[in-house]
Amino acid sequence: MKRFLSTAKMVLAPTVKLNNGYEMPVLGLGTYLAKNREGVEAIKTAVDAGYRHFDTAYFYGNEKEVGEALRAKIAEGKVKREDLFVVTKLWNCFHDPAHVETAFKKSMENLNLEYIDLYLMHMPIGYEFRGYEKDLFPTDKDGNLCFSDVDYKYGKTSGQVILKYLIQELGVVPIPKSANSERIKQNIDIFDFTLSPEDCQYLESLNCNHRSNPFLFTNTIHSMRNFKSTEAAFSFKKTVKMVAKIPTVKLNNGKEMPILGLGTWKEVAQVLIRYQIEKGNIVIPKSVTKSRIISNANVFDFQLSKEDIAAIDALDCNGRFVPLTNVNDHKDYPFNEEF
Repeated sequence: MKRFLSTAKMVLAPTVKLNNGYEMPVLGLGTYLAKNREGVEAIKTAVDAGYRHFDTAYFYGNEKEVGEALRAKIAEGKVKREDLFVVTKLWNCFHDPAHVETAFKKSMENLNLEYIDLYLMHMPIGYEFRGYEKDLFPTDKDGNLCFSDVDYKYGKTSGQVILKYLIQELGVVPIPKSANSERIKQNIDIFDFTLSPEDCQYLESLNCNHRSNPFLFTNTIHSMRNFKSTEAAFSFKKTVKMVAKIPTVKLNNGKEMPILGLGTWKEVAQVLIRYQIEKGNIVIPKSVTKSRIISNANVFDFQLSKEDIAAIDALDCNGRFVPLTNVNDHKDYPFNEEF
């Protein structure tokens, strides 16, 4: 572990250049469950703490709060719109091309931030459409989720949306060759998946200088599932960046978090966030607690040693924190095959 001289000044997260040319901060605030005044104040706190990347979704029901907080900070002169990287997502009920544009417009109206930096498909599992404002988890009389059998032609519709509205870029994931990766489909923000070596070779062969080539996967990545096998098979640093959701999940695999020689200087959550950053991932920890938001951003005054990283690597047990068991009957359920 290497410790840098700390200062009282706020430190902005560095950015990484996606292969579409845009710069994305490596640290963002996950906003799931950040609602009402608590959510607004949490996002304001994050801006003051140096966050410039904010991850929301139509399904979270807090796009308005995110937009309100960010507009307030822009009005204060704390940030400019171009300083921010705002991500939102298309929900599962709106995958049909007939619904994509309206869903996108609703997110634009909710955020009211001139444009969206990144628009992703929340999951590659379609639900039955029953309207935009209700039944986001449509069920039958027995309480079972009602799925849609939509064909994933989302990429074409998304391109039309980009041209008509002020979205800056859309994450595009082509359809790799194996059956497992066909479930990944196009334009996804899937919670958790693993690519086979064949998929990785296919993605590696792509010419990644075009705007519509893949550049981002968002996954549940944490100490119990760190994607070492995928990383070994495919150099994401060349083409695709990984976004680590829930990076500070508590260990439940019977293993103890290694001390790493940090003593009481750094918290476990800070170490786990730093670990993901040093693995080359973008990290979006979520919190509405002021002290935790500030603490989670304080990860740029130290580095982990090779021994530290190896110790955390050893915690990997291929554990899924979000197994999506409620959709395991869906034709596109992504976890029927393991790698």
